Amino acid sequence: MSKQVPEDLKEILEVVATMPNQDLLKGPLIRLIDKSERRQNILTLIQESLAELRVDLKYLMFDLEATRRERDRYKQQLEK
Repeated sequence: MSKQVPEDLKEILEVVATMPNQDLLKGPLIRLIDKSERRQNILTLIQESLAELRVDLKYLMFDLEATRRERDRYKQQLEK
């Protein structure tokens, strides 16, 4: 079990492990923990992708501004 699992679920799993009929709850609980881990992994990937997108957007904005400056400079040269 990874550290990404919420403490509540870990505690519930520990309590279920002490119960006499733990097999009834252990399977669904393990699946719930797996889904929780997957959701956390997906969220992390999305956050990383958004951070990359922000950087890419900054580069694009810089490039756009540079292109506009070049265009304006060439336009002024043509008008002279």
